[in-house]
Amino acid sequence: MINLKDVLEAAERIAPFVRDTPLFKADGRYFKAEFTQHTGSFKPRGSFNRLLTAREAGELDPEVGVVCASGGNAGLAAAYAASTLGVPATVFVPTTAPAMKVAELRALGARVHQIGDQYAEAYEAAGRHVAENGATFVHAYDQPAVAAGAGTVALEILRDLPNVTHIVVAVGGGGLFAGIATVAAEHGVRVVAVEPERAPTLHEALRAGAPVDVEVSGVAADALGAKRVGDIAFAAAQRASVNSILVGDEDIIAARQSLWDQRRLVVEHGAATALAGVLSGRSGIDAAATVAVVLCGANTDPGSLVAPA
Repeated sequence: MINLKDVLEAAERIAPFVRDTPLFKADGRYFKAEFTQHTGSFKPRGSFNRLLTAREAGELDPEVGVVCASGGNAGLAAAYAASTLGVPATVFVPTTAPAMKVAELRALGARVHQIGDQYAEAYEAAGRHVAENGATFVHAYDQPAVAAGAGTVALEILRDLPNVTHIVVAVGGGGLFAGIATVAAEHGVRVVAVEPERAPTLHEALRAGAPVDVEVSGVAADALGAKRVGDIAFAAAQRASVNSILVGDEDIIAARQSLWDQRRLVVEHGAATALAGVLSGRSGIDAAATVAVVLCGANTDPGSLVAPA
């Protein structure tokens, strides 16, 4: 569990290291451009908060450094944060991680190990590395410091748009969702959680009454590919009475393409998942609501977008 105090402290801690990203209005709704964050996603917020809190506690060994398991974005963030703070990083990714993310990890100086074809396998390998070497583990989503850091996105939205009524966010493992939901609950703002039909971690957890493993596939699996939603996210969803909206691959692809066609914005499928929840009509948000959609990442191959006719 995390609380508002955790997020407020995270905001102060990470301020010198992260970007305050823009919020812009288009088509009657607002978009939080978190894809402009360092490394192209929201993830550095949590990584910096995790490493800085570890350093404050004397738990960050500058020789051994940090380890992370990731589909790509969390690894990029951990590697970037480690490089900024002057410690080594080791990142485990599945073999299905996009080549551009793997190349960027290496460019940031990380030692990269590709293990298995799903995040869960990379996670298990990272755990073995921690046991053997004592590195500081940066979880991709289910650590209090990581979720609290991600929650600073909501603080910025509320500052820039005080009358916001709904924040729409994609869910994979749920760190970003958990942080945002924690802040939103304290301000009477509803959070709409959107997941791919082929990676319904939060949806299945809410149905089962606890986090459970799910089969993961689909176009957004590189970013939203956790096999199980985190305990922190599940607790946040229960606390805020949040429901999960499921969208199909075709909805995600269409939402991503619309951002390119109409705004010339290049985002990854995971980021487009949030918008898909709105455009598909499944969100149930009233037309009079003031809505902020979090576009959480841009680490994608632009060549997969369809050129305009």
